[in-house]
Amino acid sequence: MSHAPIDQSAAWQALAEHAAAMRGTHLRELFADADRGPAFMLRAAGLTLDLSKQRWSDETLARLLELAREARLPEAIRALLTGERVNVSENRPALHSALRLPPDASLVVEGQDLVPGVHATLARMADMVARFHAGQWRGATGRPIRDVVNLGVGGSDLGPLMVTHALADYRPADVHRVDVHFASTMDGSQLVAYLSRFNPETTLFVISSKSFTTIDTLSNARTARDWLVARLDGQEGVDEALVMRQHFIGVSAKPEKMSDWGIAEANQLEFWEWVGGRYSLWGGIGLPIALVVGMAHFRELLAGAHAMDEHFATAPLAENMPVLLALAGIWNVNFLDIRAHSILPYDGRLEYFAAYLEQLEMESNGKSATHDGREVGYSTCPVLWGQLGPNAQHAFYQLLHQGTQPVVCDFIAPLRRYDDVEDSATREHLKAQHRLTLANCFAQSRLLMLGDDAIDEEGPRPGHKRYRGNQPSTTLLLDRLTPATLGALIALYEHKVFVQATIWDINPFDQWGVELGKQIAGETERILASHGGHERMDASTRALVEAVWQAEAAGDD
Repeated sequence: MSHAPIDQSAAWQALAEHAAAMRGTHLRELFADADRGPAFMLRAAGLTLDLSKQRWSDETLARLLELAREARLPEAIRALLTGERVNVSENRPALHSALRLPPDASLVVEGQDLVPGVHATLARMADMVARFHAGQWRGATGRPIRDVVNLGVGGSDLGPLMVTHALADYRPADVHRVDVHFASTMDGSQLVAYLSRFNPETTLFVISSKSFTTIDTLSNARTARDWLVARLDGQEGVDEALVMRQHFIGVSAKPEKMSDWGIAEANQLEFWEWVGGRYSLWGGIGLPIALVVGMAHFRELLAGAHAMDEHFATAPLAENMPVLLALAGIWNVNFLDIRAHSILPYDGRLEYFAAYLEQLEMESNGKSATHDGREVGYSTCPVLWGQLGPNAQHAFYQLLHQGTQPVVCDFIAPLRRYDDVEDSATREHLKAQHRLTLANCFAQSRLLMLGDDAIDEEGPRPGHKRYRGNQPSTTLLLDRLTPATLGALIALYEHKVFVQATIWDINPFDQWGVELGKQIAGETERILASHGGHERMDASTRALVEAVWQAEAAGDD
């Protein structure tokens, strides 16, 4: 149903007028209120969210909440979590939250309770993990599998990669060790590096692809299959069918395509069309996570995400962590014209979190058309980028503090770490390092906020040393980095994305910009291979194609 664009609403116009006044207000002025810190702080699901360093006031937040109600946000949240077809361009629900429901829950969508199917997949996954951890999943020659390589791209790679790295401390100690690796690049460079080192007798590949047609993933899978068959087929009692059965697992929404490719039905994990790829780590795509941390910790990850789902569903808008995080982003992008957003974790275990959020947010909300196909007249998703904060301090913080581009930052850190180190001297040394890390985290956000006023010096500073401050930031603190708090953190950002998409009136659950690129790439590959048809291309691409042909011809000489 067509409706007036959100930027023509009374709530948007009131915010635009309010922003004109707020642009001249420095954060140091806002912090004249001694109660500001606690007033803009929330706690939920083991997380503490500090939004006090955003360039907003009580009035700003009240007006933003009115905008959220104008966009019918409470109704949208209910529609998302109850399985309405919120993915309107593909006419399906977006029910990644259903993957985290406990087994005694019920979610009936269009006449079917989804929970039993979700937990049937988790049970099959648990059986697989138990076999690996008992050393009972054996390759074609009878040796236990030692290395598992996940072949996926996008959400089938970034999510499991990020979580397995973040939770590596939770690897069970009393099981057969299985090392998990990730190969996603289309050029095969990551995969070839593994194949040069691994023993084919003890290596298994997980092919993760929702459609089971992703060219990047299937190209790597074919290389893996050829490598295994060439080295194992022909050994005593080994044939290609045995190799396929013992060395491949498939995860997809297309079981028939997995079977056609040669993956045994017992080695297939299903996920559903109503789960987007970048939201899929909570189910079968999370098999690499469960192989690293064990199924009990994987279920804790799900429980932490579910706790955030419950908070999102029940907390009033003014006390709702994903809602307020999203509204801060709306304020920065649409009213303060800040279109760059940096993700800065202060914990080495979260090394891949910025890359994960880059896909989650920019593939979801990098849209310029509303639900009914109109071109938007306002900015949507900012450019996200980031790195581990302690390393970034020696890289791009110079731009944050003294550059000409306004940037909003998310600082993320655990409050506690190293409590469980057994040796007391080592524990105290590591805890001191953690305090130093937190000191840097807090100092950077304070300096971004206050600028020169954060520095205890007398007299004016020369221009090349001057810090203007007034750069907004958010600080997110985890009680500790555990499976549960990581689950809550990821779910927090998932729901933030949905809230912003609701206000911008865009669909965060499709990615047609990605699909068109794949289509054009397929056409170009056929031209490169056939040495014909390039005359229909633009002059630049035609010259590039000809350069490839010339290089190939030179190599054949």
